[in-house]
Amino acid sequence: MDNVYNETTEPQAKPPRRPLGCTLRHLRGWRLPTKALQAILSLLAVICEEIVEDCIKCGGLYFFEFTSCSAFLLSLLILCVYCTDVYETFGEDKVQTV
Repeated sequence: MDNVYNETTEPQAKPPRRPLGCTLRHLRGWRLPTKALQAILSLLAVICEEIVEDCIKCGGLYFFEFTSCSAFLLSLLILCVYCTDVYETFGEDKVQTV
């Protein structure tokens, strides 16, 4: 007996690969320049803090170093998540939770 059931769907074509998986779909308008400026300014703050050689009370300087370095790393993480395929890989709900 011949096969009564035929395939009714075609194989799904893969979308074209982007270079390094970069996309600007999730950071449009003013959001991308703002995040890039935030990363640059926080890196500049880390560099300026490292220039200081001597201090009398260094507690504030160490706190500033911690916050500026944390801001730099978090802004890079946000740029990497929103500008690469990671956003689609993990899903919007998991990214928003994190």
